[in-house]
Amino acid sequence: MSAARADAPVLDRIRVGSAPDSWGVWFPDDARQVPWRRFLDEVTEAGYDWIELGPYGYLPTDPAVLRDETARRGLGVSAGTVFTSLHHGPAVWDATWAQVSRVAALARATGAGHLVAIPSFWRDDRTAEELEPPELTAAQWRHLAEGTERLARQVREEFGLMLVVHPHADTHLDTEEHVTRFLDATDSGLVSLCLDTGHYAYCGGDSVALIRTYGERIGYLHLKQVDPGVLADVRAKGTAFGPAVRQGVMCEPPRGVPALPPVLEAAQELGTALFAIVEQDMYPCPPERPLPIARRTRRFLRSCGA
Repeated sequence: MSAARADAPVLDRIRVGSAPDSWGVWFPDDARQVPWRRFLDEVTEAGYDWIELGPYGYLPTDPAVLRDETARRGLGVSAGTVFTSLHHGPAVWDATWAQVSRVAALARATGAGHLVAIPSFWRDDRTAEELEPPELTAAQWRHLAEGTERLARQVREEFGLMLVVHPHADTHLDTEEHVTRFLDATDSGLVSLCLDTGHYAYCGGDSVALIRTYGERIGYLHLKQVDPGVLADVRAKGTAFGPAVRQGVMCEPPRGVPALPPVLEAAQELGTALFAIVEQDMYPCPPERPLPIARRTRRFLRSCGA
């Protein structure tokens, strides 16, 4: 692996990892995905020290088994991931907590400190069918803010984890306008963001500007880039996220936007330790494709000082 450039900053507060997503894993069980042992072997071979759990059930859900499998490869677990639809109000709380609690329990048992929460999609990510209006009502915004604060509080109290909310394409939390509205409506002492640089760029946002403006709310990073040419076509045609991924909208760094060195440098300047987990959406993909990309991406991030 290459060393950092002589002029690269020392990004000693950034802990770099990767995730099943970068191996084309979107589902707990899918014949087109690499087996979980292969993912763990290859993420280690690529030079990463940290992973996320990915979709619940892809990696072993027995904490003892998962701890053994990660420990013998020298891997730590940074976070688990859940999907929520809290804008629907108190009626969805019980189902939400049932899902969240099992993922949070596994995350805690494997030493993770974070839980990434992704809002539900407003349109089907395969067919582009509109499942609900793309804009929330005032009441739904209130439900989203209050429900997220409740979830963050309970996750912290019962599991000792920090909830980080992930703005995501084709959800109600996507653009700069929506993200800032959400941040302004929620308690900064409870609710933090998982800033995904690729999704934010996909939706027209500026990651560096967000970090500089709302730095105290950035609790976690996903490192990702979009191909501007493909994105322009996706926007022109109104393509849903799933087909856009198959079209190659998320690309290997440093080939896309945003440029990652300024993002990492802005994050370093916050003065707090942050995970920066590489994600390159590419479901489905040939099983031999992820490892070479992961190796090159890790070399690139080292050259940036991370």
